[in-house]
Amino acid sequence: MKNWINRLLSGAESQAPQEPGGARAGAALQDDAADEANEANEANTDVLYYRWLTGPAAFDAPPETAGLILEQVRQLAQNPGVAAELVPRVPELIPKLLRSLRDENVTSAELAGQVAEDVVLVAEVLREANSAYYRPMTPIKTLDAAIMLLGQNGLRMLLARVAFRPVIRMHEAGFARRVAPLLWNHSERCAVAASLMAPGLTADIFESCLAGLMQDVGLIVAFRLADRICQNGKVPDSSAFGLDLMAHSRQLSAAIAAYWDFPENVSDAIAQAGNPDGSALAQALAQGDHIAKLRLLIDAGVLPEDDPLVSNGLNSFQRRCLGKLSNLDQ
Repeated sequence: MKNWINRLLSGAESQAPQEPGGARAGAALQDDAADEANEANEANTDVLYYRWLTGPAAFDAPPETAGLILEQVRQLAQNPGVAAELVPRVPELIPKLLRSLRDENVTSAELAGQVAEDVVLVAEVLREANSAYYRPMTPIKTLDAAIMLLGQNGLRMLLARVAFRPVIRMHEAGFARRVAPLLWNHSERCAVAASLMAPGLTADIFESCLAGLMQDVGLIVAFRLADRICQNGKVPDSSAFGLDLMAHSRQLSAAIAAYWDFPENVSDAIAQAGNPDGSALAQALAQGDHIAKLRLLIDAGVLPEDDPLVSNGLNSFQRRCLGKLSNLDQ
């Protein structure tokens, strides 16, 4: 996987009326209150998400066990080459196709010919084109028609999802094996939601998709470490541990992305996603991550559709994005 994504994305003020000091202070207080409310909503969602991920596999671990897991995740973030060896590489066909998609002169027939080299990939493209997400008027039965419907950006994002699936959904033992499909569901939804948030934040759509797919790589590595340390198929149930684990795992994901030669702004966005002052790409990723978690919690029956975390925590566009994510598996 190393290098392939990098190749892919090779005086008037003084005359203005002054705002009264009290009004400025009031606006600042309102902004601070809104930021605090958003942070609280995200933290509450993250706690619910961690408890849903762990489910009955959570146990009351000794503090030293939880501390050892977090310390090893931190150490891996300082040695991403070792961490990268814990996840598989992508199929060679995927980077070849993604490079072709950079060429504005490539034809649909040429793309179809490359996709046709992999029967699994053909099935994925046809399934995507016929999904409720795209809502075709009539069933799409040919590869050419499917590629025309998806467009180059849609095809790029689909190929990236296909490339990352074995990275997240690796065959494991213990808790990591149980949680991998759940993390993949989040990765897919995070990638789509982040790409939908990107235009309004002037972030790149495809880079937002890549960041969304990459963010959970560190977490699956962290759960593998937890399996080795706990040796009981379970993980610590502490909410504080869960929040710390997700934060440290995000830094691990960013380190692996940099090691794999992702564009620097993508790896930086993953590292900054928890920072409200991060880049536009980091904000798109953070919003996509939050919306994806809410979607999974609602679908699992943990939250109702009208929960305050949704009705008060999301704006109207984000709520529409939340609804669109429900169609991904159809």
